[in-house]
Amino acid sequence: MTTDTPARLLQLLSLLQTPREWPGGELAERLGVSRRTVRRDIDRLRELGYPVQASRGADGGYRLVAGKAMPPLVLDDEEAVAIAVGLRAGAGHAVEGVEEASVRALAKLEQVLPGRLRHRVATLQAATTALTSGDGASIAPETLTVIASTIAGGERLRFAYRAKDGTESRRLAEPYRLVSTGRRWYLVAYDLERDDWRTFRVDRVSAPFATGVRFTPRELPAKNAAEYLRRSMYRRQETYEFEATFAASADFVAARLPRWFDEPEPLDEHSCRLRGTANDSVEWLAIRLALVDCPFTVQAPPELVACTRELGARLSRAADAGPSREERPAPNPSAPSAAPPGELPEGL
Repeated sequence: MTTDTPARLLQLLSLLQTPREWPGGELAERLGVSRRTVRRDIDRLRELGYPVQASRGADGGYRLVAGKAMPPLVLDDEEAVAIAVGLRAGAGHAVEGVEEASVRALAKLEQVLPGRLRHRVATLQAATTALTSGDGASIAPETLTVIASTIAGGERLRFAYRAKDGTESRRLAEPYRLVSTGRRWYLVAYDLERDDWRTFRVDRVSAPFATGVRFTPRELPAKNAAEYLRRSMYRRQETYEFEATFAASADFVAARLPRWFDEPEPLDEHSCRLRGTANDSVEWLAIRLALVDCPFTVQAPPELVACTRELGARLSRAADAGPSREERPAPNPSAPSAAPPGELPEGL
């Protein structure tokens, strides 16, 4: 029999988080208490914000349902390890749209993980390798969670930093926000030794350390961290303005462009114009526009127009140099079938 009320409530909550309805008598038997005590404990959980629904009957049942807010969860060891590993994967190999949330959630979870579970998570992480694409640099999830924790706690952060030219330095900063571009992570922070705002590529950060010294956040000289990062990158690199039109709706094009592009401007139901400023190579931008997967025309700058024309000619020459349909070998029925696009062959 569980006589400690908080421990009994946690045990009851763990049972209710299993997606099923629990008869009152079964809950009482599991907890070693009376049905009246179960009813009182259910009322306590409701007061704490857990939406517990009761059903009528000879042996009325209880189940946890969706509520208006997200109450705390109770996880067993295996569930905690599985979630931590999944969040590490989402944080370390940015999945567009969830990477920042993954870092925040991982920082909260790892703060309360017991030492034995931390070891299991680290072991699993060390034994697995993710198959990813893109040119984003890999970052240790621990680096992201330490930085995220100092941002949430308003603590000064000390870390080692390697500049683009390889110069090593030690930094003391007031971290403001982490920003993901989809390819890389950046830290926007106030550098105390340089007495100014700075952006740092997180893949060049090492040995981050939370000093425990609290600070009052300063006013950022931009509407948000993403805007400050954009300005900072443009100041450091040569930029150019571009314009292209697409033979598709603005919604179609926007859904196929990375979120750091500006919104396309509708021209009519079946065409739109994209304008913006870029600091990537014109070769990369030409390829990225082609990946929208609809006819398009580049208007500016002239370098992008020439690059797109040359890219199209190069691809045409590559296609013309390949075997014709008549020259291609006939498929072998006994050979393993190829995997559909985007999938790996079975067993790999």
